[in-house]
Amino acid sequence: MSRLIRQVGAGILAGAIAVPMAVHAGDDKDHGHDHERRDTEVRRVLLISVDGLHEQDVARCIAANTCPNMALLAKSGVTYSNAYTPGLSDSFPGLAALVTGGSPKSAGLFYDVSYDRTLYAPSDPTCQGKQGWNVVFDETTGIDAENGGALTHLNGGGDFNPQAIPHAKTNGVCVPVYPHNYVKTNTIFEAVKQQFHGARTAWADKHAWGYDWLNGPSGKGVDDLSRTEINSIDPATGKDYTDVYTHTEQFDNLHVQTIINEIDGKDSTGKQSAAVPTLFGTNFQTLSVAQKAPVASGGGYLDASFTPGKQVADAISYVDDALGKMVAELKSKDLAKSTMVVVTAKHGQSPSDHNKLVKNGDTLVNLLEAHSYLDPNGHFGQNSTTTGSLNDGTGLAGTGFAQTDDVGLIWLRDQSQVKDVVATLKANLGCNAPGICADGPQAYILSGPRLAALFGDPAGGRTPDIIVQPNPGVIYTSSKTKDEEHGGNAPDDSHLGLIVSYPDGHHRERHVDRRVSTTQVAPTILRALGLDPDSLLSVRAEGTRALPGLGEDD
Repeated sequence: MSRLIRQVGAGILAGAIAVPMAVHAGDDKDHGHDHERRDTEVRRVLLISVDGLHEQDVARCIAANTCPNMALLAKSGVTYSNAYTPGLSDSFPGLAALVTGGSPKSAGLFYDVSYDRTLYAPSDPTCQGKQGWNVVFDETTGIDAENGGALTHLNGGGDFNPQAIPHAKTNGVCVPVYPHNYVKTNTIFEAVKQQFHGARTAWADKHAWGYDWLNGPSGKGVDDLSRTEINSIDPATGKDYTDVYTHTEQFDNLHVQTIINEIDGKDSTGKQSAAVPTLFGTNFQTLSVAQKAPVASGGGYLDASFTPGKQVADAISYVDDALGKMVAELKSKDLAKSTMVVVTAKHGQSPSDHNKLVKNGDTLVNLLEAHSYLDPNGHFGQNSTTTGSLNDGTGLAGTGFAQTDDVGLIWLRDQSQVKDVVATLKANLGCNAPGICADGPQAYILSGPRLAALFGDPAGGRTPDIIVQPNPGVIYTSSKTKDEEHGGNAPDDSHLGLIVSYPDGHHRERHVDRRVSTTQVAPTILRALGLDPDSLLSVRAEGTRALPGLGEDD
């Protein structure tokens, strides 16, 4: 195995020796549980994902005292300076790492827009047509997007878009595949509910219906899944919430209020009484939007040292203030002394150093099309809809697909062409068209047994045939609206901030420099609650250990 592949594997397979938790036993009077296995004071966990949060962002803002609330969390917990995503850094595999304990190999989530060779089209309810479907579980998964409709409702229209739901033949029966059917492993929400009688779970994220997979295969893991859609049209502005970071703050504020409502013993809407969740959390998008914004407009970073531009500095201050509000509410309800708070990210953003930015258009897909490895006219994936509207169910089946951002995931129309495609890619590694800009020491092309070992066998239908990691800084686009992206395994989008903060007064401040994976968050959460980490299928399959540094003696 080459040095490069060992480095990639380290991000996926990083493990840590499990250690005993550093706090003492306590009854769970908040929920009325009689849970004999409990050996900690942690009675609930609040998990926060700040999309785009690099380790360097955490270190910088704490040192400069520009994130005092995050610093306070760090003082009662462990800060991990060497935490990485498991091989891919899109939102789906990034969040799956946190809540399943697994990489895409076991969780089966590679991107919110991906491909599965075993599935049938949404328009094929009898599973009689071609197999192979471009699975899209994003903003168009809500019923507002049916027939290409405008995303006019914050809740995505209140239901699934039936045109976004593919089919699978299971035991001879053709059945719909909702997002919770699509994830291949169980989640911590299911594990908590199964092992903790009477436990309540909640989550709030950026897409109203695409994140249904958090429920896990049971479809019932999250009791209160807040249905909010970041790409819905704000009637006050006529634009969605991603146009500028200050607008994204308004969207994220909805989630801050959701958490406060839940701390106050209400549901996410604040309209009904509900038990305080045993496991709950949310996602922030403001920092990600500020990072992507063009450097010329104040977005991104000023240099390779992660000196934040105005938008990023403002976004970090906003997130820190939001963390402070949530922690203050925990304290006001006398819950801080029994709540573990985890602050991390699904993914980072690349490149922080604007001098590394390369935007030559989607040269990877162009090269594949030019050699007819995908349809030369672009009739594949979302591009193959007959109406021109995305994810409206009119696309072609069996076409193969390519997903590109700062990575390239390739599902070939003809899998027998893998060697030919790899040869073509290797013959065009340079950064001048038609090159794919993957000629540097941190770039690689994965296929065959090496890819299967890290991500699963493509023959199973879900795993891409080829994964291309271009040089750090390359984004396969010509867009003028963003100067950073994520999805791949470049250092800036895979190296994340991670703080595990124990209840007030129960832990001394520690720093762990050992390399860890964000997959280790899931078993850490279950252990903190006194539950069995091995109840997670991905933890067993990948041998994922709890995070180190949380014991008294290590």
